[in-house]
Amino acid sequence: MSIAQKQEIVRVTQQLLDAISCKDFDVYTKLCDPAMTCFEPEALGNLIEGVEFHRFYFDYGNNNPRKGQLHTTMLNPNVHVMGEEGACIAYVRLTQFMDR
Repeated sequence: MSIAQKQEIVRVTQQLLDAISCKDFDVYTKLCDPAMTCFEPEALGNLIEGVEFHRFYFDYGNNNPRKGQLHTTMLNPNVHVMGEEGACIAYVRLTQFMDR
């Protein structure tokens, strides 16, 4: 995988984090596989399938007075190549917000 391809993965991952911070579910669904699976702490060990589980957080956050006052930064991104058509990205997610 070329350096340019790794940079593209970092760029798209930042777009995903920005969509989450801005509560933009349309962009989020365009960037995520509709058949994605994940384990979330609030699901208590149960496998979550698809993006609909996450819609709650986007919808609930629309009334959040802090909306627009969040800033997310991706620190130390490290792209791990997993074959010719796959990769995994690891990073530290720093979220800043004002609570007043």
